[in-house]
Parts: sequence; structure tokens; C-alpha cells
Amino acid sequence: MIIHDDEFGEVLVRKSALARNVKFSISTSGRLAMSVPAHTSDFLAKRFLERNRKMVREKLPIKDPREHRARDYQKKVLMKKAKEYLPYRLEYFAKLYGYSYDKCRLTHANTRWGSCSSNRTISLNIGLMLVPEVLRDYVIIHELAHLNHMDHSKDFWAEVGEHDKNYKIHEKKLKQFSPGV
Repeated sequence: MIIHDDEFGEVLVRKSALARNVKFSISTSGRLAMSVPAHTSDFLAKRFLERNRKMVREKLPIKDPREHRARDYQKKVLMKKAKEYLPYRLEYFAKLYGYSYDKCRLTHANTRWGSCSSNRTISLNIGLMLVPEVLRDYVIIHELAHLNHMDHSKDFWAEVGEHDKNYKIHEKKLKQFSPGV
């Protein structure tokens, strides 16, 4: 559920069977979020927000609601660009170096550029569209190498190095950017 609030903008309300109390936090999008017990009515959630407004304002770093809309728009634009580019670039390197994966997934995680799961799904962060192409390619090669090595062993890095001679430089440069959008 979403509560539209004049001060906080969109407040995300998550009902949880495990929650015993109401808890406020900041979501990954920067919005105010409330976790409430599953049986909590919408009316009670709104009333609890109203009664705790001052505490929320003082204790949580809530962003201006206009920033939420700008971020949502930026994510939409990046997702469109990423859909047009990243799956094709992944396929290019997979064919070039003889890798086989089952699925490409696009994410907007805050902490990682990509991942490779044991079910052969490669996830790539749409934030890659904001870094130089050579760093995008490094992340793709890195994730493809995980298809053969699900760790960061010596063998894994040797395989990455076969396809990207400058991977250490690229890894270092990538740390200058943040995957969060």
C-alpha cells in the first residue's frame, strides 16, 4: 500500500505476518517506509504515521518527494537504455568467449554491478549505463567468468584476465562509481 502524504510524499506501507510492531525506515528509493503487522488497517497505518510524524522527521533522513520523482524518471530512462544495450553486449561476449547462460536480468540494486546465479542467470545493474563502456565490458566479462567459477578464486581471476588484460585497472576504476541509481 502507498500513503500519499503532503510532507513525506509517497510512504510505502509493507504489511508483514512477522511484524509485531510498526517500524519506520527509508526504502532504497529514498522514500519513507513503514512495516506494519499484517492485520493493520489502512486507517490505523495512516493514524500511526500522523502520530509519529515529529519523531520520523527528526530521526530519519527523508529526501524531498520531488527527488523521488526525478529518481523514478532516471531509473525508467536507464532501464530503457539498458534493455537496448546490455543483453546484446552480454550475448556478444558470451559468443566471443564461448560461454552459455540461460537468462539475462536487469536490476537496479544499490550495492552490486552484477551477479551470476547457479541457475545460470546473469543479472546486470542498469547503473552500468552511467559508466564508461570499458567498465561495462569488464563487469560483463566478470559475470560470465562466474559461470565457470562461482567464487573469486585464483582460477576465476585467471579466466577474467584471459578476456580482459586490464581487469585490475578496470576493477579499481569501477570503485569510483556507485551502482545505486
